[in-house]
Amino acid sequence: MATQKERHYTSRIGWLRAAVLGANDGIVSTASLIVGVAASSATHGSIVLTGLAGCVAGAMSMAAGEYVSVSSQADTERADLVREQGELDRDYDDERRELAEIYRQRGLEPDLALTVADQLMAHDALAAHARDELGLSTVHRARPIQAALASALTFLAGALLPVLLTVFSPWEWVIPVVGSGALLALALLGGVSARVGGASMLMGAARVVFWGVLAMLFTAAVGKLFGGGG
Repeated sequence: MATQKERHYTSRIGWLRAAVLGANDGIVSTASLIVGVAASSATHGSIVLTGLAGCVAGAMSMAAGEYVSVSSQADTERADLVREQGELDRDYDDERRELAEIYRQRGLEPDLALTVADQLMAHDALAAHARDELGLSTVHRARPIQAALASALTFLAGALLPVLLTVFSPWEWVIPVVGSGALLALALLGGVSARVGGASMLMGAARVVFWGVLAMLFTAAVGKLFGGGG
């Protein structure tokens, strides 16, 4: 009888986090930038140019920041694995007892815990210790390039929406059109990402909309205060 492979939400953590962060930041930062510049009474062409520049700069910043951050995590994981392999090479029996103790604390009988440790270490000692002692697995393993690309591409996808709304909106309608469009997109993004992650869609939408409103209000105030129309 064939076994059915279960699907869990935790398998989506890596790419979902980077994708949601990228798209959310693309919408919020670009829309806020456009609203702030528009509030300063800048020309329509200047507003569009500002939005495009924000797209490129933001995507590169997201990619670089995510790559550096996740690379640091990957370096730490590799260092832990090297240290753990060294401990296995120096004192295999002690590492065997340590792994058995972990299983015993999780509820196994001492003899069974030792048997499980022996069998898992015979199969792949480093993998067993990485998973059960260090908490590392293929699901949560840091992938810098994947995270950087996901962040950059999703940032661009999110940032292009307020830019396109600006391009096709009359100058006097830029702020309400971009503002409302960005908030609708944020609500949709928050709801969908929460749904994919197994959380409340309403809560997911509400929290991103709240921060989006706050960001646009502050940048509009700055534009109005320091811009040519202030």
